[in-house]
Amino acid sequence: QVQLVESGGGLVQPGGSLRLSCAASRSIFSIYAMGWYRQAPGKQRELVALLTSGSNTNYADSVKGRFTISRDNAKNTVNLQMNTLKPEDTAVYYCYAKWSDYDYWGQGTQVTVSS
Repeated sequence: QVQLVESGGGLVQPGGSLRLSCAASRSIFSIYAMGWYRQAPGKQRELVALLTSGSNTNYADSVKGRFTISRDNAKNTVNLQMNTLKPEDTAVYYCYAKWSDYDYWGQGTQVTVSS
């Protein structure tokens, strides 16, 4: 069983920055996909940013130019640098990973953007 552990959430003012990290309990070198989804109260879970094999990246239109996803194979982590945060970015952020046919999720970390 693979474990994904998120860190870095918290409360930040509009315009501020946060960096989320997701540490996997196994090597991510050959991972098919890894990234971040989020779910705001009363809304469906949505893709934020995703790295796929070949280092391709996908971003939600709402975060393009503000968020950057990156990976560190040596530490088995994927990071999400979030800049120019807006109140509408408030949500629980979930780490996601896919190896072969199996999907894994972290427990989520709360991000609140408020003055």
